[in-house]
Amino acid sequence: MNDLASAAVPGRTARDGAAVVAALRRAAPALAAYAAVRLLGLLVLGIWSAANGKDWHTLLTARWDSLWYTRVAEQGYGYSVQLANGDVHSSLAFFPLLPWLERGLSALTPLSAADAGMAVAWSASLAAAWALYATGERLHGPRAGIALAALWAALPVGIVQSMAYSEALFTALAAWGVHAVLTGRWVTAGVLASLAGLTRPVGAAVVAAVWITAAVTLWRERAAGVRPRAALRSHPGMAAGVLLAPLGWCGYFVWVGIRQGSVTGYLDVQGGWGNGFDGGVAFAGFIGQQLAGPSFVAGLGLLAGVGLVIWLYVHGVRRGQPLPLAVYGGLVLLMALTAKGYFGSKPRLMMPAYPLLLTPAAALARWRPAWSWLVIGAVAAGSAVYGAFWLNGSGPP
Repeated sequence: MNDLASAAVPGRTARDGAAVVAALRRAAPALAAYAAVRLLGLLVLGIWSAANGKDWHTLLTARWDSLWYTRVAEQGYGYSVQLANGDVHSSLAFFPLLPWLERGLSALTPLSAADAGMAVAWSASLAAAWALYATGERLHGPRAGIALAALWAALPVGIVQSMAYSEALFTALAAWGVHAVLTGRWVTAGVLASLAGLTRPVGAAVVAAVWITAAVTLWRERAAGVRPRAALRSHPGMAAGVLLAPLGWCGYFVWVGIRQGSVTGYLDVQGGWGNGFDGGVAFAGFIGQQLAGPSFVAGLGLLAGVGLVIWLYVHGVRRGQPLPLAVYGGLVLLMALTAKGYFGSKPRLMMPAYPLLLTPAAALARWRPAWSWLVIGAVAAGSAVYGAFWLNGSGPP
């Protein structure tokens, strides 16, 4: 199956174009379901915001991280804020692809950089929904693909997909990149992995999906008695894809390191924000504090949530989830759970881990349509209410 990236490559034949159109037609129900869920979320947000005297547009485009992305788009890097405790919040913490797109789109249209960011997010979220449909369709059939796209839209923090944040853009690039690995289009996979690596730090998970799948493929070929050169010839573009994959992620890390004058420059920038990786020690301590204090029920809910996502991952792997999906989903989950600081951000950080939803999507596909859509509708309604409550309250840090 061809995808958005292959459709943009010059020299494709009319047959390739027809295949893309056919793929889009098959994905149309999934895109419609995704759009319906997200429109419900926006409608509830608009009503809730009006009742609270707030502007839904401001909540989506001009708060929290979206302000930082807009500032990078308008002014470039170099802005920082020093807090009272001495910590420094630097704009270098934010990867450049979304600000680049905001700057380019605002230069070509009447949109402000903030509105351009929201336009990119809305467009990218549809591209991500298409990739999720293509993945679910390939593994479990069309109904599972539709359910996967709808469930991703209906995540509790699904409203972030409609914000001027980078999660939707990253998920679109990552999902199509992993799909390219699944279908053996290595150069496309490498390019998309590189772009994902310019979007968020977790782009490393896409690079790992390309690298590990390539390594295992070659190892299996060698075990079957195939020489390395012959194995590479039987997988066109694999070497190029492997070389391309890390360029975006590594390139930004190196650039920040040079700018900061330190090999650990980007890690130092993240440390100024209170971020980093400690193996999950800080997060475990946070859950422990909740369980030991008056927020016992909240702590229990957090514990149950962590247990659920781990179970979904393990269950998917045990059921034979393809290697690229298992590697990508596992690393996104690992990086989210082992990051310290901003514990309220963890559901948002796990949003790109769409392979976790393959198990419930496949289950819903086996149900009668009326029952499966009743469940999706109920989940979508809960997501809409929670999203409106969340953004009108503490919101996504």
